[in-house]
Amino acid sequence: MKTISAAFLLLVVLLIPALPMKETSPFAGRWDITITPQANPDNPPKNPAQLAPYPDWMEVLEHDGNFEVRVQPRSGSVHGINDISTDGTKLTLVMSAPAKGPATVWEVTVKSNRMTGVEKRGDRVTAQIAGVRAPELKRKPPKAWADPEPLFNGRDLTGWEPIPAGSANHWVAQDGVLLNTEHGANLKTTRKFEDFKLHIEYNCPEDGNSGIYLRGRDEIQVAYEKPGVNDKFHDMGAIYGFIAPAAELPRKPGEWESFDVTLVGRMLTIVRNGVRTVDNQEIPGISGGALDANEGEPGPFYLQGDHTGGMKYRNITVSVPKK
Repeated sequence: MKTISAAFLLLVVLLIPALPMKETSPFAGRWDITITPQANPDNPPKNPAQLAPYPDWMEVLEHDGNFEVRVQPRSGSVHGINDISTDGTKLTLVMSAPAKGPATVWEVTVKSNRMTGVEKRGDRVTAQIAGVRAPELKRKPPKAWADPEPLFNGRDLTGWEPIPAGSANHWVAQDGVLLNTEHGANLKTTRKFEDFKLHIEYNCPEDGNSGIYLRGRDEIQVAYEKPGVNDKFHDMGAIYGFIAPAAELPRKPGEWESFDVTLVGRMLTIVRNGVRTVDNQEIPGISGGALDANEGEPGPFYLQGDHTGGMKYRNITVSVPKK
């Protein structure tokens, strides 16, 4: 075989026309979204709180000009959107199409990594849409953690506050236990956290439904609904809708159990009752019921109390990275 000189190969490479790079859609990626409802002048809301902004989340994947989209709405679970169209500069999503009345549609554009648009029903604009690219939150685990400190003193609600404002609060401190006597307000810490190790013990009754929100945005499901009602992505110990536990543990309604949770950036590990059920998995986005969509910021812990009563929590401690 003849030897070809390196200089000749370089000349050939330089003479080959550059192939055009395939462009990625400006919509592709994850988006932290804020929805601001717009009043209907023909039917103004009786409660001004109905016009308060609320968080959503969206992920757009693009394959050879075809889009896959999933959205986390204000409440409920993340789900896919099937009716999608684009003209290259505007993305149109049919969010819901009821049997009667016009569909709810999003029309969004992207410029300088910011998403703007409107939500419409028919010709009427029902909300303004504003989004920013979700942060990657890629961080190395800390070299050491500070000693655990209690978040609940066992005597009263010092360090905690009910939300939303004006809702009926049924959380009480009783014999070292944080008890929600009946459904009503949620309860959040007054402190905010970024990366942490959380220990929390819980006692969930049969048919109980609660949740532990990390940074006020990512829900660990705490529920013992009837077997078969929920799939693994919505059952005890799941990150609601996003991450299913890798191990299935026995149901223990009415008994004390525990979670040990480590969250660094988006990477999550959960040990439930001594068994690792989530092993350094990425949380893609916020859960329904999130306080906001500001994923790059610290946030509180909050306990869901608006579904059922009877939930109990105790021995709540947190460790933060050691300085």
